[in-house]
Amino acid sequence: VQLVESGGGLVQPGGSLRLSCAASGFTFWSYNMKWYRQAPGKGRELVATISTDGGDRNYADSVKGRFTISRDNLKNTVYLQMNSLNPEDTAVYYCNTMRAGRNYWGQGTQVTVSS
Repeated sequence: VQLVESGGGLVQPGGSLRLSCAASGFTFWSYNMKWYRQAPGKGRELVATISTDGGDRNYADSVKGRFTISRDNLKNTVYLQMNSLNPEDTAVYYCNTMRAGRNYWGQGTQVTVSS
């Protein structure tokens, strides 16, 4: 199982970013996917989840209405569209899935929201 995040960077408050997570090594279309984030000095926080077919999506209250999770099962990729970013969204963002009771993580992508 391999998860590779991309798309992070420095953005001004109010800006947008789109994160991508390319998956390989497993049948992507049959697994729920998640995005987590970890801010400096804080624990890892669940941001969004998406079901296998994309029909069921859930968000943390802190990002609801601003972030959108989606997936493309033909490209084995899950996305996180982030709008109206604020400094509290600064964190390393991780893609995650669970397979056979084991959690798999990508290396993370840094998102910094600052003027």
